[in-house]
Amino acid sequence: MINITIPTPDVTITKKNDPKESNIYGFTEFHLISREVGGIFMFYNNKDELLFVGKARKLRPRIKKHFEDTVSVIKMNRDEVTKIEVCIVEDPVHREIYETYIINELKAKYNVDKVLYK
Repeated sequence: MINITIPTPDVTITKKNDPKESNIYGFTEFHLISREVGGIFMFYNNKDELLFVGKARKLRPRIKKHFEDTVSVIKMNRDEVTKIEVCIVEDPVHREIYETYIINELKAKYNVDKVLYK
């Protein structure tokens, strides 16, 4: 048996209802997510349920794309996202393993690829 430990998030940002400063999709701390490093990201709702897990070579642009893209899996449920957790994982093989493991272990609601538990 292989034991995998889900990494502790390096950055966690939450949506603000009435932000006073400039924001991206209600996340005033979006700038805390690095543009240059790779890793995995997890979207949660206000009940702390895992909605979606993804991976990226460059985190901030990829996460932003989920809020702008017309083909994103979560396009119909973007408003549901209230928290984003980011884990820095530079190795692409490790990103792939963590993403697949988290999707299946925590049963991410909107992930359709890599689902093994159905």
